[in-house]
Amino acid sequence: MKKILLIALSLLTVSLGAFAEDGYDLWLRYPRITNVSVHRAYSRALTSWRVDGQSPTLTAARTELQRGLDGLLGTHVAESPASASSVTLLAGTVASVRIKALLSEKQQNALTAEGFTIQSIPQKGKSVIVIAGKTDVGVLYGVFHFLRLLQSNASLEALAVTQSPALTLRLLNHWDNLDRTVERGYAGISLWNWQTLPDYLDPRYTDYARANASLGINGTVLTNVNANAAILTPEYLAKVAALANVYRPYGIKVYLTARFSAPIEIGKLSTADPLDPAVKQWWKNKASEIYSAIPDFGGFLVKANSEGQPGPQHYGRSHADGANLLADAVAPHNGVVIWRAFVYDAANTEDRARQAYTEFKPLDGTFRKNVLVQVKNGPIDFQPREPFHPLFGAMPATPLMMEFQITQEYLGFSTHLVYLGTLFKECLEENTFIKGNTTVSQVIDGSLDKHTLTGMAGVANIGDDRTWCGHPFAQANWYALGRLAWNPSLRADAIAEEWIRLTFGNDADVVARLTALMMGSREAAVQYMTPLGLHHIMGYNHHYGPGPWIRDKPRADWTSVYYHRADTAGIGFNRTATGSKALDQYAPGLQAVYADPKKIPQKYLLWFHHLPWGYTMPSGRPLWDELCLSYQNGVNTVRGMQSTWAALEPKIDRDRFLHVKALLAIQEREAVWWRNACLLYFQTFSKRPLPAGVEPADHDLPYYESLTFPHAPGIRPTW
Repeated sequence: MKKILLIALSLLTVSLGAFAEDGYDLWLRYPRITNVSVHRAYSRALTSWRVDGQSPTLTAARTELQRGLDGLLGTHVAESPASASSVTLLAGTVASVRIKALLSEKQQNALTAEGFTIQSIPQKGKSVIVIAGKTDVGVLYGVFHFLRLLQSNASLEALAVTQSPALTLRLLNHWDNLDRTVERGYAGISLWNWQTLPDYLDPRYTDYARANASLGINGTVLTNVNANAAILTPEYLAKVAALANVYRPYGIKVYLTARFSAPIEIGKLSTADPLDPAVKQWWKNKASEIYSAIPDFGGFLVKANSEGQPGPQHYGRSHADGANLLADAVAPHNGVVIWRAFVYDAANTEDRARQAYTEFKPLDGTFRKNVLVQVKNGPIDFQPREPFHPLFGAMPATPLMMEFQITQEYLGFSTHLVYLGTLFKECLEENTFIKGNTTVSQVIDGSLDKHTLTGMAGVANIGDDRTWCGHPFAQANWYALGRLAWNPSLRADAIAEEWIRLTFGNDADVVARLTALMMGSREAAVQYMTPLGLHHIMGYNHHYGPGPWIRDKPRADWTSVYYHRADTAGIGFNRTATGSKALDQYAPGLQAVYADPKKIPQKYLLWFHHLPWGYTMPSGRPLWDELCLSYQNGVNTVRGMQSTWAALEPKIDRDRFLHVKALLAIQEREAVWWRNACLLYFQTFSKRPLPAGVEPADHDLPYYESLTFPHAPGIRPTW
């Protein structure tokens, strides 16, 4: 009997383990509501429901609503038949007779094409909850928002929510290659299995679409910006069309990266000159071919004349000439072209921070109306902290699209817990000093210069890893990008709290502790990696770990010494009028603040100034001491994050608790590594001792300089 009991317990353990939390469900977990009063209130309020309509998108909304209600209520509540005279929850477009009868004319008129409204409406002595949109996708977004309210245990009384997206294009940029490797990918291989497409559609494709639609993300760029022209061949277009069919019901369009030399590589032309008539015709024909297979194809994303990629400058033409070539090809099909402003020329010795502005500012107003110029948040390259890019506000006649990086190329990969909502918001809220006090957010949402074509993109951190993003908390960065693309005015802490409730539950202690942990995590990474405005001092090529000593590479701006400029006199990059003059590209009001080391925000100090090691900081300490203590504070914060997480062990499921605990241990070890390596290196110039409170290194500098990482993910042939 005892043996049978043990076997039974063992089988039970295996069974429970099979359904353990592993992060796959992201923020769409829909666990049964444990708050008794909330569960009772929801059960009374949601006794019957219906989605009016049978389109693929409304079917997706119906499926999601059924899944959510079943999980959250812990019981199956079947959809009411169409003949039911009344229901307590009704979803549909304003074309539905029942929806139209319940909503006021004002409520209906408030809806935009992708917007939704959720209203509690008194009806025959009870309250009917209406989820409505002008279009099917608006209804779908409304359903996801309603389920988000339920997961957060929000009150259903007097619901009156109306929302519309602030930006037109809300995209993920996948840097996925056709061999399924992912450039700067830290969560496994690419989701898209080109070998089995188009015949086998992995269910994960649908789950990917659900997750994006739940955030209002409406486009996905499937392929790497370092493009392969093969994606434009008939063989691959059939595979892309299969993915588009999966994503279409969820309001998601597919986009592709266009290799500028494709007319030569797959079109057998002798040139890719954008002004050549044969080249123009080739792209028009290719666009028609794509749209015949994918009628709602979004358009092209292009990286050209940057880091070795072909482009119009090879033919003496401008970026506008190249973008307009493709824009004319997709315009008859309502497509767009997104042209990246991340450019730097091998022959140009100008400060790397100046080059994009120098090339693109003179082209303002010369791009076609269906072109957006996609600008990285900062002028270098997705650093742990950068000032906003000077192009924001400098091209009033051109729609500028924000490009953030979700994947943590310079922020510890998917082993470091770094919440990027604070990074995104820091950039969006920066004052450009254009036309008075204008934020970066007002530039990209079109309100400053009256643009209707607007957008935000995030370089995806998604792979085939079971957790999608490699680190359970890295999912929050995908989530934050989507929420801010929908509404850039949302607060970073509110997004973090929302994600925690959906991902770990509504326990007040868990929510409070994890919100504080997440909100401090990015600042910690900045401090143990690149404090006080330092930047781009990571390992060469793979960007893994510290490498402030890197020099003697094919390009000066592929070295760390180019950026920190440490010498016996001091440290930092002088970008003021006495240096590279990169500060001149910003508005005069900002120049006046940033040109003065006494006025500039301390976080950007060494980005714009080269200062003596003994320079007196606002704290009264010399710069060297401040730098050392910043590195130490970053380490201390990570140790505090470990303590916070450890204290939550009784309230977190075991699998995810152990996973994050192990990753935090790696992060603490690597934060110490960063501190030791950087301070030992910079100390060779400062010749100053470590101040009190800073731990000494456990190895010497040659040890850290000798470390190699042949298996670090993300290695590529250029920086």
